[in-house]
Amino acid sequence: MSIQQGKTSMWVKSSYSAGNGACVEISSPVMGEIAVRDSKVPQGPTLGFAPASWSSFVSDVRRGAFDLD
Repeated sequence: MSIQQGKTSMWVKSSYSAGNGACVEISSPVMGEIAVRDSKVPQGPTLGFAPASWSSFVSDVRRGAFDLD
């Protein structure tokens, strides 16, 4: 499922999450914010990002900017 800004109220597990429990979930129930949480602690805190910041982060992940070579 893709995230649509302001239209995705359900939490969606990241496609980059591995099967080792180190997972993040994202949602966007309101315009102008992408919410992120730890899937192991669904009632815990969340982080909110501006859509442009989130898009930049995702682009960096896709191009391997954070890979440990």
